[in-house]
Amino acid sequence: MPIKQAIEVLKIEAEGILKMADRIDDNFTKMVELIYNSEGRIIVSGIGKSGIVGRKIVATLNSTGTRSLFLHPAEAMHGDLGVVGQEDIFLALSNSGETDELSSLIPSVRKIGCKIIAFTGDKNSTLAQNSDIVLDVGVEREACPLGLAPTASSTALLAMGDALAVVLLNKKHFNTSDFKKIHPGGTLGQRLSNKVQDIMLTGTSIPRVTEGTSLGDAVREINRLELGAAFVVSHDDILLGIITDGDLRRFLAKNESISGKSTEDVMSKNPRTVSPSSPAFDALNLMEQYQITVLPITDSDGRVLGILHLHDILGKGEFKFNGT
Repeated sequence: MPIKQAIEVLKIEAEGILKMADRIDDNFTKMVELIYNSEGRIIVSGIGKSGIVGRKIVATLNSTGTRSLFLHPAEAMHGDLGVVGQEDIFLALSNSGETDELSSLIPSVRKIGCKIIAFTGDKNSTLAQNSDIVLDVGVEREACPLGLAPTASSTALLAMGDALAVVLLNKKHFNTSDFKKIHPGGTLGQRLSNKVQDIMLTGTSIPRVTEGTSLGDAVREINRLELGAAFVVSHDDILLGIITDGDLRRFLAKNESISGKSTEDVMSKNPRTVSPSSPAFDALNLMEQYQITVLPITDSDGRVLGILHLHDILGKGEFKFNGT
């Protein structure tokens, strides 16, 4: 019974997000353009569960390059409204759109002169009617069987905040080096501060085969270290190419067998490389730009010195390429 109930909750919340996705319209584009062109901050405000979600939205926006600040509606009415300027954008969060604290605050925000965006489940609410842009984050039902505790509605609100942050991230071309600058103290920031030579694999940990090696032996070398690739090198260790899991998959899609085939039949020539002295965040930017997970590390003569895998920079399971 607990498992069945848990599954039902997840289905209800997923359903709420998917149906919200179907309602995305030009208001979302208007919101993004307004924020992108603004010289101010996003001031996010909400109370109760919406306030908690608002703080998370602020954290996500700040960590992805959009300056934001959370403002508690009640505290705003007692002096904290002074942080809001005309150039800022006020983002109000309320599922009902009739939250007393927000309703009391909106006229004062309007007097300051900043634009108001509403995330609400009721497009006809007081909040919606007093906002410049309205995003419909309503859900048909809460996961709470009583229909009282914000569950699906708060998840939908959070998801819309994430959608906004990611779209702005892409529009601003915010990349991993930008991420490093504002995450200097985190584990990721520390990894990105390294040089490639500090984290690359060397010696017998480099999967490599010499030119002329049979494709079967190359596959065994790829499998030996499970890095998803092997380098093809000359007899004096000059990099000639790379064979990846993807190269093998594409080859087998066109050929029935690897029998009698050599590395040269499959390898990708002139792979992207970096030097040992390159910053880790430069290597990560290159991986992201070309959608690759492995980089050969070479000297100025093209001689293989090491291999760098995406996991060596970011840790297993902690990164996805933009747009994938």
